[in-house]
Amino acid sequence: MSSAGHDSAAADRLWSVEEHLEDVLTTVRPLDPIELPLLDAQGCVLVEDIMVPVSLPPFDNSSMDGYAVRVADVAGASEDFPAVLDVVGDMAAGAADLVQVGPGQAARIMTGAPLPPGAETVVPVEWTDGGLGQGPVQGMRARSLAPQGGTGQVRVFREAPARAHVRDKGSDVKAGSLALEAGTVLGPPQIALLAAIGRNTVRVRPRPRVVVLSTGSELVQPGEDLGTGRIYDANSFALAAAARDAGALAYRVGAVADDADTLRSVVEDQLVRADLLVTSGGVSVGAYDVVKEALSHAGDADEPGGGVEFRRLAMQPGKPQGFGTIGPDHTPLLALPGNPVSSYVSFELFVRPAIRTLMGLQDVHRPTTRARLTADEPLSSPKGRRQFLRGRHADGTVRPVGGSGSHLIAALARANALIVVPEDTESVAPGDQVEVILLG
Repeated sequence: MSSAGHDSAAADRLWSVEEHLEDVLTTVRPLDPIELPLLDAQGCVLVEDIMVPVSLPPFDNSSMDGYAVRVADVAGASEDFPAVLDVVGDMAAGAADLVQVGPGQAARIMTGAPLPPGAETVVPVEWTDGGLGQGPVQGMRARSLAPQGGTGQVRVFREAPARAHVRDKGSDVKAGSLALEAGTVLGPPQIALLAAIGRNTVRVRPRPRVVVLSTGSELVQPGEDLGTGRIYDANSFALAAAARDAGALAYRVGAVADDADTLRSVVEDQLVRADLLVTSGGVSVGAYDVVKEALSHAGDADEPGGGVEFRRLAMQPGKPQGFGTIGPDHTPLLALPGNPVSSYVSFELFVRPAIRTLMGLQDVHRPTTRARLTADEPLSSPKGRRQFLRGRHADGTVRPVGGSGSHLIAALARANALIVVPEDTESVAPGDQVEVILLG
């Protein structure tokens, strides 16, 4: 944590969103790079430039099933006056022995097969009689059923220019060129390219392991019976899903009852698999705010193991927040409020950037834009607090979804953006331009 975070008086003041976020991001460091097999590296960030060792394609090859021929031999060919060529063999994909195509000859060729020596172009099989001595065909007979198809004669009914239906060597990427640059997130297309150039491992920053746990004796797991005074645990599911969406490997821990000793034990047990811990609930000023009770004395910030500090932020929702490091490896821990909307907004503002920083990404924030507010009446906002309202953004406009209550999960489910109302603004009128954080 920053020096400001260690000041005992700092917890009593009202922190701005920027101050809290800066403290988080100056504490969190990108994970150390490791070498991973390709599929294990999906979603990870490259830490080195990848150069192309071999051109793609590595040789001239056919993009069609057909016949490899010389251009002069099919010049002027038509259905009335077909070019008749001697078939000198088959060229299948993966063939190592290349047949020679001379004047008046053709080689039957399959998609992906090397262009044989002497051939200059490829005519699709649909432009030929397929060696059957009749009119145009729609395809070739299976070699197992008609092994003679690679011999005899073929009639060609259309001419073809040079290099028609030929994929040139290096037409995708050339040897020695840059395949992927450091900082690239590896998705399926990037994994495909790495495999295509022969890489089976790659050096990346691993996906962060994020442990999510919610607190509250009132919480029941979905699927169980809901007794009097109990509610289902939505936060741990929402935060785990949000962590995965941010690029992390998320581990959801079942809800922890309001007991400080139990919570401390659970947190200590989870440190072994956590690059980041996220809790929800128990950070306010109530008598049962167990996270604050359990972690406020988890270690002084200047001693091994770090410490967790609880703060008040000038924002709505999400005023109570906790942040620090814990355990022998100084694992970052973000303690979020328990109300579902407060928890989710806090995740988007603080936890998601922390996860993206652990991944080694440069751009760690959600995109923002300006949009015209469409609403039935002006929106009010508390003075001195930055308000984040759920909204539906489309075509340069944004409309509030639901009210400002931090318990309105259904409204959150319909939102694809957060409407930002600055600290010094107490009212926003329909038609005004507002800042919007895009969530989708």
